[in-house]
Amino acid sequence: MKNIGILFSYLLGISSSWADASEANQYLESAPIVNIDNTDMTSMMGPNTLWQTPSDCGEMSVWDVGMGMCMPLPMAGMPMKMLMVHGNIFGSRIAQTGPRGRSDYASTHMIMGDVGTTVGDHHYFNLDLMLTGEKWTVPTNGYPLLLQIGERNQQGLPFMDAQHPHSSPIMGITFSDTISLGQNKNHVKFFFAPRGETTDGPVAFMHRPTGIINSDAPLGHHIGQDVGHISSTVIGASLKLGNNRFEASAYHGAEPEPTNIDLPLATPDSFSFRYIQEFSPSWMAMASLSRVNAPEHDEPDIVFENRYSGSVYTTLPISSHWIFQNTFIYGLVTQYDHASYLSSFAEEFLFRGDSPRIWGRIELLQRTGAELAIPTVSDPNQGLWVAAFTLGYTHRLASVGGAEVGVGGSVTETVVPGAFNATYGGNPWSGKVFIQLGGMHMWGI
Repeated sequence: MKNIGILFSYLLGISSSWADASEANQYLESAPIVNIDNTDMTSMMGPNTLWQTPSDCGEMSVWDVGMGMCMPLPMAGMPMKMLMVHGNIFGSRIAQTGPRGRSDYASTHMIMGDVGTTVGDHHYFNLDLMLTGEKWTVPTNGYPLLLQIGERNQQGLPFMDAQHPHSSPIMGITFSDTISLGQNKNHVKFFFAPRGETTDGPVAFMHRPTGIINSDAPLGHHIGQDVGHISSTVIGASLKLGNNRFEASAYHGAEPEPTNIDLPLATPDSFSFRYIQEFSPSWMAMASLSRVNAPEHDEPDIVFENRYSGSVYTTLPISSHWIFQNTFIYGLVTQYDHASYLSSFAEEFLFRGDSPRIWGRIELLQRTGAELAIPTVSDPNQGLWVAAFTLGYTHRLASVGGAEVGVGGSVTETVVPGAFNATYGGNPWSGKVFIQLGGMHMWGI
């Protein structure tokens, strides 16, 4: 067991309402050249909140899919310099039933800092730094998560029925230039990340509103979902034209080694494409495909894998005090772990009130006997369907300046096929209690 140190972090803010092109042009014609200060920030960028969606983005911000929040968009005659901080920290106690169940403490967390400035009327240069200490706050054999696999621990053994820590202390560092193209918030963004997010998969679980509330990574993390959110040597671009967005990136395909403290650079040898349709500020869908070369350091016989994903995001105000948010994800990967293909589905929901939050995740995916070290399976590389059903509750205790603290818990039933019954003792359960500290804040500088 490890003692869990719970860190603290304030954070970024952004957004309000969409302004149409004619209104923006009329405003700019009469507006003086100003510097953005703290008073202007909320009206220009939007409120300080952890739960941002495209509908929150104000007249000087635009939704960034990779970061899962609103980001500044340069506007003529309005110079801007900003500092943003965003964090989400859990301290959890986890218990499980069954022969493979275990109990442990863990702290999963991330802290992001962004600093940026406009240059001229059309460019916004930004540096994003994403940090974590999970290497030191997650047990050496990973935090308990039944049916989860991926990567190897410090002893060279696969993480099994456990989630590995993320690369520490630098989870990501990205340099970008957002170039305004004029009306309708049309823009192009170019970015380079020694370690960062590819244009692959859905909005990463630690950035999407329905994932922020849950300290566990999805079981489909490596199955066509959001494994690309920590990749090496990423070079990419995103083009937004009206409600359509086209994204592409090249990067080094080898997955990071979470037990190492490093920031390796290598030749880009893989690529991803993603298309995003914003049907409305409250309804968005995306699809992606990727070709990833030599993904595993310790399995040179896996020459490549293909990843595919589709996802849909909705936000629905229910009343003046309640908002419903939902995410549906499908992922597919070929040649992963010597299986010809594996599929995954995830359904996440969040009922968010002023203080109470009711949330859940329904997962259906394929696992092989080889991945879970089950020797009695007739074909060790054939994917068999497993499932997990999670229901959780979080209660916000206090909120100040864009940061909030809450307590909560969740229960999960894991469902396995008959071939896995002897290993897992039927359908085991997991329970978790936690403290969560998160928020965002933005300052004009």
